[in-house]
Amino acid sequence: MKLSVLDLCPVIEGGTPADSFRNTLDLAQHAERWGYNRYWLAEHHNMPGIASSATSVVIGYVAAGTSKIRVGSGGIMLPNHAPLVIAEQFGTLESMFPGRIDLGLGRAPGSDQQTARALRRDLRGGLEFPELLEELRSFLNPVERKAVRAFPGEGLTIPIWLLGSSDFSARLAGQLGLPFAFASHFSPDFTLPALALYRSSFEPSEWLEEPYTMVGVNVVAADDGDEARFHSTSMQQQFLSLVRGRPGLLQPPVKNMDELWSEYERRAIEPKLQASIVGSPNEVKSKLEAFQKVTKADEMMVNAQIFDHQARIRSYEIVSELFPQEND
Repeated sequence: MKLSVLDLCPVIEGGTPADSFRNTLDLAQHAERWGYNRYWLAEHHNMPGIASSATSVVIGYVAAGTSKIRVGSGGIMLPNHAPLVIAEQFGTLESMFPGRIDLGLGRAPGSDQQTARALRRDLRGGLEFPELLEELRSFLNPVERKAVRAFPGEGLTIPIWLLGSSDFSARLAGQLGLPFAFASHFSPDFTLPALALYRSSFEPSEWLEEPYTMVGVNVVAADDGDEARFHSTSMQQQFLSLVRGRPGLLQPPVKNMDELWSEYERRAIEPKLQASIVGSPNEVKSKLEAFQKVTKADEMMVNAQIFDHQARIRSYEIVSELFPQEND
């Protein structure tokens, strides 16, 4: 089972973004030693609990502090940006860290409409994504001579992934012959239909001869199952804040979530977390193996929203011990 890391750079209650970045680099360095394949960072805006809004900058910081793990975006929300700017940013990153940069692209704004306006982007709900993607790829293609060209960027080999939480990007990734990553960590109900659609619509390309899939999965592992379930309440509280429309800092774990959420809120949140894997090493191993068997994913991208940094490090260590990686 090939493993990678998704990091939202969580800002915890009582912490600062500076603390988050130090923790991110520490986790990335551990992940590299443990053999994780890639380390991706996500673009979100107007969310005080996520520090990776300037995603390209954080990718550069992580890549500079590591030596061989692939580093990339999971993802860059392309409708928020001019394709030329992304071509230049990732061309710069690839020039600095050759052979280590991934460009994962999403079509959702990663924010609310007011934030989208503040980003000076239009509000067509991602419908322009195929057009933006084609423009971005043209800037990277040295054959297509344009009046405006991306320097650095043009002619560089930067793997492009499409990310999705529904069927739109699944079909597009298949038609273009690109690798596809699905957000099972917050949209589990659509995982299997999206993967099936991607595989059925896949057409070989210069990038891929066969479909390649990766799925995001929340994993909270601890040496004791009860301890893992305790730590997982921080993730549950994060989803609760989103349901309430009040995103905030990552909260410390609690003993009883029933004291925080209503029955309605619990029922709204639990389906989004049904693919999350929480427990002891034995529990995590069996559940991850079962999830991989069902999805037939080529790679698992592990997300862990854990308040205590050392507990978060230990969670990723346990997963790496359960599934030793064979990376060079």
